[in-house]
Amino acid sequence: MRVSLTVNGRPAAADDVWEGESLLYVLRERLGLPGAKNACEQGECGSCTVYLDGTPVCACLVAAGQAEGREVVTVEGLASGDDLDEVQRAFVEAGAVQCGFCTPGLVVQAHALIAAADGVPGDAEIREALAGNLCRCTGYEKILDAVRLAAARTAASSPGQSA
Repeated sequence: MRVSLTVNGRPAAADDVWEGESLLYVLRERLGLPGAKNACEQGECGSCTVYLDGTPVCACLVAAGQAEGREVVTVEGLASGDDLDEVQRAFVEAGAVQCGFCTPGLVVQAHALIAAADGVPGDAEIREALAGNLCRCTGYEKILDAVRLAAARTAASSPGQSA
């Protein structure tokens, strides 16, 4: 089957998709977007988190056919050209990237949290939002630092937001 969707603001299509193929496979192997990582294939680790119609989902759990006509934003789509998104920039600056395997999913999930937050979320809210994203390298403290940094910068630059 053919799957047509919008990926990172652009029309995209994948041909010869078999019915059991995941959105993750289509993004990585058919559309050449390797940002979302293939780790557990069971929705347990969050490494493949992408936005589907504005909601973060594990792309490994979404059948490719379910994405027909829908909008997907990957970690690559958060950047604007060569300019990193505030969350991406904060992850680099805070040293929240080690092996990098979990990073794309964490960045997308943190982006969603910050976009929905009124001001800077507290540590408990950050931990809850990132609970579905597993990291084996960082110990999470630098990840929390990165989310706090991105949230503070976002709140400071948004009118009506409190820092």
